Amino acid sequence: MKLYDEILAYEPYNEQEHRDRTAMLSCIEAASDVLTRTNEIAHFTASAWILNKEHSKILMIHHNIYNSWSWTGGHADGEEDLCAVAVREAKEETGVQNVKLLKDGIFSIEIMTVDGHEKRQRYIPSHLHLNATYLLEADEAEALLIKSDENSGVRWFALEEAVTASSELWMRERIYRKLNQKCEGYFYTI
Repeated sequence: MKLYDEILAYEPYNEQEHRDRTAMLSCIEAASDVLTRTNEIAHFTASAWILNKEHSKILMIHHNIYNSWSWTGGHADGEEDLCAVAVREAKEETGVQNVKLLKDGIFSIEIMTVDGHEKRQRYIPSHLHLNATYLLEADEAEALLIKSDENSGVRWFALEEAVTASSELWMRERIYRKLNQKCEGYFYTI
């Protein structure tokens, strides 16, 4: 599986990424259906941290299920090219059509818990998202559109404001703050 090799080659940024990478590789080895939601315990998703051209703002959506401002993203649903999933979801969830990949390959990895919830009149049990995040860029002047079945808002935030806009403490402190720190390190070293 190409995804296995991609995750194996990924250089973890911190202990969270190191441990999550190990667990992701174990999940791929243990289950043949981790790319689909038929695996109700853990399956792959892809997200995007979308910067404006000046790299001073983040494009976020107000997620209906989590009732919080969050990054864009979605389920792999059988697609092994998680970058393509992240790009597709970014476009669908925000309305922007001209997105550019800023860094080849995975920018960040994380395993996230998802509490049980209702979606399309069906109960979805609590499970894990094995997530790969990609660093994208979009034009802040491009029209934004709400995808009402998934979000109730689309908005640009200043970098730190994007972190504090989230009402999910774990995402705020462990993921969004980390992504901003990684962006800072990435843009000062290229």
